[in-house]
Amino acid sequence: MSSSDQGPEGLPAGGALRVMGSETEYGIHAPSTPGANATYLSSQVIAAYARLTRERLHASPGAGWDYTDETPLRDARGWSVRRSQAHPELLTDVEPVLTAEGVALAHGPAELELDGDQEPALMNLVLGNGARLYVDHAHPEYSSPEVTNPRDAVVWDSAGDAVVLAAVRALASDEERGPINLYKNNTDGKGASYGSHENYLVPRSVPFSELVRGLIPFFVSRQLVCGAGRVGIGQDGRTPGFQVSQRADFFEAEVGLETTMRRPIINTRDEPHAVADKYRRLHVIVGDANCSHVANYLKFGTTALVLSLIEAGAAPAIDVHEPVAAMHRLSHDTELRDTVRLLDGRRLTGLELQWLYFEAAAKLAADAGVAAEHGGDGHTATVLRLWERALTDLGSDVDAAAGYIEWAAKRKVLEGYRARDGLAWHDPRLGLIDIQWSDVRPERGVANRLRAGGRLERMADDDEIARAAIEPPEDTRAWFRGKSIQRFPANVASASWDSVVFSPPGSYRLQRVPTREPLRGTRALTGGLFENHPDIQGFLDALLGERHT
Repeated sequence: MSSSDQGPEGLPAGGALRVMGSETEYGIHAPSTPGANATYLSSQVIAAYARLTRERLHASPGAGWDYTDETPLRDARGWSVRRSQAHPELLTDVEPVLTAEGVALAHGPAELELDGDQEPALMNLVLGNGARLYVDHAHPEYSSPEVTNPRDAVVWDSAGDAVVLAAVRALASDEERGPINLYKNNTDGKGASYGSHENYLVPRSVPFSELVRGLIPFFVSRQLVCGAGRVGIGQDGRTPGFQVSQRADFFEAEVGLETTMRRPIINTRDEPHAVADKYRRLHVIVGDANCSHVANYLKFGTTALVLSLIEAGAAPAIDVHEPVAAMHRLSHDTELRDTVRLLDGRRLTGLELQWLYFEAAAKLAADAGVAAEHGGDGHTATVLRLWERALTDLGSDVDAAAGYIEWAAKRKVLEGYRARDGLAWHDPRLGLIDIQWSDVRPERGVANRLRAGGRLERMADDDEIARAAIEPPEDTRAWFRGKSIQRFPANVASASWDSVVFSPPGSYRLQRVPTREPLRGTRALTGGLFENHPDIQGFLDALLGERHT
């Protein structure tokens, strides 16, 4: 493949390869203390994993977060929100603080003063696999390390489930604290929603307006292949029924900066976490948290393909009338027969919208030479094959896709209970099964049990996921970040997506090493530094002299 066939990130253009990653906020519940403060509980999840890591490494469990380059109020449309006018939940560039009142609400006033044997509230941790584990609002959140393909996105996203499961197990063994249960879902069924976000690196040269136009029809209909399914219609779920997506009903705008209120289909946060004049980070908040590997894979893979279409100027020319209402309508139609109106007067089903994108993506990938099973880029052919399979199966019989499309699998399970016990959709037992679907514990989570029994397809085995929970991907800067924390835990003061801050021995000055190029800092480029310099001073001398990152 010639240099002209390379994308702006040095990856093959026209296909499913690009720098990407995920963010998952887990639903949290403490059965023994149902009124406990969720932020405090979330901090205990972080602390529990820190203790486990400390025991394994016999050293510091990870690094704190470097907030230096955070710009959450900068809007991709060309302006910044004034800090004084921003909603507090947008201010993600400062360390969250758990107040004494928050601690008191966890277990009562006796907990206001933590004694020396108690774990302090821990809100942020950068892990040895390059990921971030932290408290976001009132949830524990795992942000995966950067990867370059949709399969690795699934593996390191699933690694987050392994990380929080380890914390859940540790907390359950502590009789004084009581268990804390976590759920990989997006709503508590009572009107609250929490996010499962994706991030994709795109060239800054692509006009943001083109991203908006190309992505809105795709996101309106993408839920058909990657929705997680939900009992209840409407934000509070009071209307009986079942729908395709956990998140769809919580979106109220087409474009905007917010993520927790008036949620937009296209989020405009302009925080690249990379070389700002070359890249933008597309922050996607419209997706569901997926327990199905294949649905998760399609979420990342199809979106990467559509971004390639937009970059090539080859996206279908589609304008949906009232996209927010269309998204809601398609989510509520589990028979997939409803249509949405386009501005040109046509009416198309959600599947027909997806077919338009599939056909355009397949043509571009074939023209670029990345779609061949042999000789392609190694990933695009698989995404296209599974995308076509999903659309075909869903178009013939939804149950035909129940072995890998998550909402179809969940619906089949729930319909089994309905038929066996004569349950109506408003029966609270169905809502409980919906929640239990996403329990991270293998013996309790319905999706986990289906996968273990071979009734929900998987794309990575437990051993590979367990490795990803402790090891970083090798082909992005996450390798340098993760290995720095693993090898020199006492000398990494903090880290972020685009920096690692070292604390050299015998010095009062910190050394900040920028990592703004996502495809630098890889094993190929920095592995030799770690192998040849086991001591921190020699490592820093070689690193700063050779400037490998």
